[in-house]
Amino acid sequence: MTHPDVIVVGAGIVGAACAVELQARGRQVLLVDRLGPGGGTTAAGMGHLVALDESADELDLCLLSLRQWDRYLAEHGQRAEHVRCGTLWVAEDDEQLAHAAARAERLARRGWHADQLSPMQLAATEPALRPGLAGAVRVLSDGVVYPPAVARDLAIQLTALGGATLFGTPITGIGAGCVHLQTGERLDARDVVVAAGCATTALLPDMPVFPRKGHLAITDRYPGRLRHQVVSMGYGQAAAGADGLAVAANVQPRPTGQWLIGSCRQDGIADAAVDPKVLAAVLRSAIALLPELARMQVIRSWTGMRPASPDGRPVIGAHPGRPRTWLATGHEGLGVTTAFGTALLLADLMAGQPTAIDPDPYSPARFLYD
Repeated sequence: MTHPDVIVVGAGIVGAACAVELQARGRQVLLVDRLGPGGGTTAAGMGHLVALDESADELDLCLLSLRQWDRYLAEHGQRAEHVRCGTLWVAEDDEQLAHAAARAERLARRGWHADQLSPMQLAATEPALRPGLAGAVRVLSDGVVYPPAVARDLAIQLTALGGATLFGTPITGIGAGCVHLQTGERLDARDVVVAAGCATTALLPDMPVFPRKGHLAITDRYPGRLRHQVVSMGYGQAAAGADGLAVAANVQPRPTGQWLIGSCRQDGIADAAVDPKVLAAVLRSAIALLPELARMQVIRSWTGMRPASPDGRPVIGAHPGRPRTWLATGHEGLGVTTAFGTALLLADLMAGQPTAIDPDPYSPARFLYD
């Protein structure tokens, strides 16, 4: 494409979703990435589709996106390796159980089905869990996908709609309506969307998106032993220790019968290597809920650098100081869940149309004019 109307920088699941949405609305889109579709942060993620509600605006974006996911999965579910396993938010004590009950109420008020399980019901629902738990909240509509497969599928959809891709060439700079490549070439367009994840700040230094390290592991195949995604009620709330590490169990069943194990957050760590001590902490947290995991073979572990923002919210909208420059980044661990909602929100903002949810909590201007 010699004269794109929009250049989207970053072909992770968020950038690819934005590219497809904009192309479907009549824009001529070029999707560029130094790797390929789903090759960066997207490749390292867990792929959960989950309604998180740590704030009202977070839930707004999740629910907007999850409804779009339903439409996508109706046609592409097999390609996405989708499993609608549901999520069990597991409470280990009465305090966590109270938080779980409040979550169930918040989701139910928004029309998102969630039911509270007693310890006996929980044991019958997910026998792999240890006895003695206080209960859980079950969200039946949650699920998991394989994010790189979705990003690749979206790139294929983009070209089928008449858009174009340019992969394998690093981007060195962003200008007003232009992108500079490492080759020295300059690509011009009416608008540029930066969906570059952890590389955002290198391209736009005034946007405070920073890497938050996470460790993951996956087991050998054990079909039929885990029915649901199991998440500790401490997920997203666990406080970091003196080493900047916060750990809360999140274990997913994969279609292969494997168990995907997380999760942790660690700031201020630039080294992407697996840290055995951190990995051990992640595994201990998961085993504390699912004792059977201690007898399983872990066949691979890896890390990912998730793009985070100072207030924990994604950065979606117009750059306040750079004309014709837009952002869709900073989603941390919710990029998969919120990819389609982000694409809708951004496309509406770019078109000057009313948005389905309030865009202000995500505005890039909050960091420059707060």
